[in-house]
Amino acid sequence: MRKVARVIVLDPDDRILLLHGMEPDDPSDDWWFTPGGGLEGDETREEAALRELAEETGITGESVRLGPLLWRRECSFPFAGRRWDQDEWYYLARVDRETAAAAAVADGLSELEKRSMMGLRWWTYAELSATRETVYPTKLAALLGQLLEEGPPISPVLLETERV
Repeated sequence: MRKVARVIVLDPDDRILLLHGMEPDDPSDDWWFTPGGGLEGDETREEAALRELAEETGITGESVRLGPLLWRRECSFPFAGRRWDQDEWYYLARVDRETAAAAAVADGLSELEKRSMMGLRWWTYAELSATRETVYPTKLAALLGQLLEEGPPISPVLLETERV
């Protein structure tokens, strides 16, 4: 089981940052997902979350306030010719307007990420709720709505296991 840290990045307007990915050999098989990735060496989940955010979006340093652990889930999915089984932890991060405007697919991507990342976008809750595009986790719109309405949970919420 691969240990993964993901980040729910919100700007001052409560828009969420999502990355646009695709199957490397089939650009028609695409989806949106939160920044994040696997732990390296002995780093903590929090360290991995911040590293991955920097590598994938260029968001770094003082401009990021990593907040509480929101959700946990296990998932399994095919990607790039293999099955990935992951234990994912989702952290909240807030960024200021200037940092949000500067977010871009960064230079720190692995070769596989370079072949499978098509861009990023800030989404409003309304846009995320209305989209017919594939988004992971699949219930992200409802989770974001609850987060915006109620604030972070007192303790991390265990989400349903997703197997694609």
